[in-house]
Amino acid sequence: MRVQYDPMSSSPLLTETGDQLARRNAITLSMATGLAGANATIVYATGGIIGQSLASTATLATLPASTFMLGTMLATLPVAEAGRRYGRRATFMGGNIIGAWAGILGALGIYLSNFGVFCFAAMLAGVYQAVVQSYRYAAADTATPAFRPKAISWVLTGGVAAAFIGPQLVIWTKELLLPHLFLATFMAQAAVALLAIAATRRFVDQKREEVLSGDIRPIGELLKQKRLVVAIICGTISQALMNFVMTAAPLAMVQCGHTVTDAALGIQWHVIAMFAPSFYTGQLIQRFGKERMIIAGLLILIGCAIANLNGLAVMNFWIGLTLLGVGWNFAFVAATAMVTECHRPSERARVQGFNDFTIFSVTTCGSLLAGYLLATVGWATINWLLIPVTLMGVAAVLWLMATGAPRTQPA
Repeated sequence: MRVQYDPMSSSPLLTETGDQLARRNAITLSMATGLAGANATIVYATGGIIGQSLASTATLATLPASTFMLGTMLATLPVAEAGRRYGRRATFMGGNIIGAWAGILGALGIYLSNFGVFCFAAMLAGVYQAVVQSYRYAAADTATPAFRPKAISWVLTGGVAAAFIGPQLVIWTKELLLPHLFLATFMAQAAVALLAIAATRRFVDQKREEVLSGDIRPIGELLKQKRLVVAIICGTISQALMNFVMTAAPLAMVQCGHTVTDAALGIQWHVIAMFAPSFYTGQLIQRFGKERMIIAGLLILIGCAIANLNGLAVMNFWIGLTLLGVGWNFAFVAATAMVTECHRPSERARVQGFNDFTIFSVTTCGSLLAGYLLATVGWATINWLLIPVTLMGVAAVLWLMATGAPRTQPA
């Protein structure tokens, strides 16, 4: 396998394409996800608890998680365009630097007891998360249509490592620098973000001429594809509802008398459930199809709501969070694979950026509502809201299957 360098980005490029390159990149990005994914896990496991101690009112307790999602939302389009102009590899490594600064500023906000500084740090962590989210697309860039679901799934398997690294960092470091709870945790998060550079620098970019050449259709014309619209809707529902419940769950557990360790372990099992199925999700998509996998994932999300509504014991929270993770994995991976069918190489930044911008715009609104609803109407109402929204996604997929929309976009 021969390697050359792109003069526009100083990134290595393989001169042969196909699934050999896709496999190498998927494995590389899986390793990067294992480290970089700890960023989000730490913010979600601690953000609500830190917010409750620093904010002036309980309704703002989940604002750090919301600013995290706001940072992700605002960064999705710039990250996609940076990947197109400068290469994925350079963009990934820049994201690691931003992630390190997020950890440093998060520790500073805790040390100063400054809620504004901590929220800004959470926003930077969200920008880093937007870069991490683009890993799944990068693995699919050079894959054949048949291998794309597997490539995306392989990347997400790295989340299993993140599921252990993030919560364990919280558990082992939360009290190292008392009286400043979690200060050492965010210092450790900065160090892990820097370690992720070693993984992302091994990524091999797609050939530049495939990305920079070719016509790019307006987004309005692209959205005439029913398949793309349904993929965006279902990806948005799965991500937004997952984030909505996950944001409120740790704070709800603490309010119900459970410990911070219980909450961190709950998030750990949730994140494991989000990513462990990825070892098989690609194969399941190939066997049953993207539409059926999306429906299965959305129905599992309803199972999460049922478990949460059945009681307030630790096990109810843990089972609910586990089902939340599995349902998200099935629906989100299948929806992502469906998006990659609906654009040409030259259009990837526009379509992928628009998809993620839509997803994280809605997710940010849901995150902002989570803290308010938890403080005003309670944990049960949050879970009741999950059911009708999920059924809307199921209806959209059934409509797509009934209308027989084309599966691929011609090059």
